[in-house]
Amino acid sequence: MKKIKWFAQPEDHDYPAADSYLSLIYSPDKVELLVDELRHTTISYFKAKDVFRASKESLLGVSNSHVKKNLKKVKKGKKLSPILLVRTGDELIIADGYHRICAIYSLDEDAVIPCKII
Repeated sequence: MKKIKWFAQPEDHDYPAADSYLSLIYSPDKVELLVDELRHTTISYFKAKDVFRASKESLLGVSNSHVKKNLKKVKKGKKLSPILLVRTGDELIIADGYHRICAIYSLDEDAVIPCKII
């Protein structure tokens, strides 16, 4: 199995993607604050299986086109962007990186994933 490579920081386009998703849940003012916090927090590390358990999301299979795209990146040795997470009391929202984490989980559920979490 190829080593999973990560960028040191999320890519610029990850923040508007998080904004778009969070806008479905929160008011525009709240989303602006959350995304600003995500931009300025440091990277933390969590196992893929723990992020899934905490988020209570369903795992997408490797047949999903976005998961496939991320698996191809890993196999080609390309870097992936860290995941953006938001804590809301006792829940965890994957604000950006859902397909990346599904891809990584399919390779190694114990893989350690860099995340920005607020």
